[in-house]
Amino acid sequence: MGWFEALVLGLVQGLTEFLPISSSAHLRLTAAFAGWQDPGAAFTAVTQIGTELAVLLYFSRKIGRILRSWFLSLIRAEYRRDPDARMGWLIIVGSIPVGVLGLLFEDQIESVFRDLRLTAFTLIAFGLLLLAADRIGRKERTLDQLTVPHGLGYGIAQAFALIPGVSRSGGTITGGLLLGYKRADAAEYAFLLAVPAVLASGFYKLTDIGDGDAPGVGPTVLATVVSFGVGYAVIAWLMAYIRKNSFLPFVIYRVVLGLAVLLLVLFDVLDPSAGPATVEAGG
Repeated sequence: MGWFEALVLGLVQGLTEFLPISSSAHLRLTAAFAGWQDPGAAFTAVTQIGTELAVLLYFSRKIGRILRSWFLSLIRAEYRRDPDARMGWLIIVGSIPVGVLGLLFEDQIESVFRDLRLTAFTLIAFGLLLLAADRIGRKERTLDQLTVPHGLGYGIAQAFALIPGVSRSGGTITGGLLLGYKRADAAEYAFLLAVPAVLASGFYKLTDIGDGDAPGVGPTVLATVVSFGVGYAVIAWLMAYIRKNSFLPFVIYRVVLGLAVLLLVLFDVLDPSAGPATVEAGG
């Protein structure tokens, strides 16, 4: 992977990680459309460290309170009823599904799950599911009403994002809306819930960078830094946007993109397992 390729993919990661349109799908599709090699699951996981650092910065005060209260709750009984300590436990509970399923399906995540036909299908299907959740969800609950079963429900929804095209934020927000949470609250918990899972996945995959066909260390670092800066701006914009607007524009985008990918694969413009079919034939 060259420096320009890393710069582009870092921009794509930062722009799409928090929008409900799937950053892993966009990294996959950007490489395919450009005729580049699939950056792979390891590159995707590591560059997501940058966007999660943006979450840590944007929600730094809240995360600081959660960490402080959670640690104190381990040794002082009076903190065990503190809302911030409770949120810390709920983030742990919600992280269990993606951790377990990520380890169980590690091989599939790096291979069959990256088929462009599956990516296109999940873009469409989960986009329509997001639209349905946004329409029928009561949008009454706040994070103060979060329960252990709801935390697990969010976690299961997040785990679907192991498949490129689902969207970690989109899947988790969809789960929150179906459970009756307000848009902004569903998005906030989705971002907080992603932190331990994404950081764990990113650091777990660090040893794969520079190994074999995986991108080198330098370009991966560049992409990660770029994704951090762009991702921070996107969080700020999205949190303001969803307080007054629906997810419909994102749904339309997902469906159009998914249909376009399916047509390009159908007419042999794109190879479902790599980049353009002509590039594969020549290489």
